[in-house]
Amino acid sequence: MASQPAHPPVSPAKEAEDVVMMDEDVTNKPNFRPLTVKEMAAGKTQRRNVLIPKHRMSPLRSTWLKIYSPLVEHLKLQVRMNIKAKQVEIKTSKHTVDTGALQRGADFVRAFALGFDVEDAMALLRLDDLYIDSFEIKDVKTLHGDHLARAIGRIAGKDGKTKFTIENVSKTRIVLADTRIHILGSFQNIKVARDALVSLILGSPPGKVYSNLRTVSSRMKERF
Repeated sequence: MASQPAHPPVSPAKEAEDVVMMDEDVTNKPNFRPLTVKEMAAGKTQRRNVLIPKHRMSPLRSTWLKIYSPLVEHLKLQVRMNIKAKQVEIKTSKHTVDTGALQRGADFVRAFALGFDVEDAMALLRLDDLYIDSFEIKDVKTLHGDHLARAIGRIAGKDGKTKFTIENVSKTRIVLADTRIHILGSFQNIKVARDALVSLILGSPPGKVYSNLRTVSSRMKERF
């Protein structure tokens, strides 16, 4: 078997020179400043229009100041309520600094339009890992008439007790809009709440769902 040719030894001076060149490459990397909102949009104003359902127009008028203030003062956006078109129009301004401000503002208004309280929807402006998950009861199980009404009743519970329990254990907020359910929270917490709601839709008694929630809650506490 032929012997492999030996590599010539590298002198210590050569090794030191290579290290210096690597250091120079690292230090000489260009340091670009972050792009501004105006530069990212190529100098154009970005807009978002959020449609408001008819039944949310009256709450929108009564809480407009609470919605308007964080969008203008905190996110530096321009906002107006278009009553004729039943929508809230949001756009960037020359004072907008955060590149994600427009999307955050649109998510905040959309959460309010879905039925969440202003205080709960405002968490979308402050935290990065919050989402809204929506699904239909019929996506879980096809129900009609009294069967559908009983499923909604199991989810809400007496005086809303079941819904409040799921919210408190899973650290989420839930909106029951007829046959549609909206959940606001982090990805992991939304999964916990959704599993409990699906069990109720499929016919599980609230007592069994409470027991499963207690088990999940204890695991979440141990994890943290």
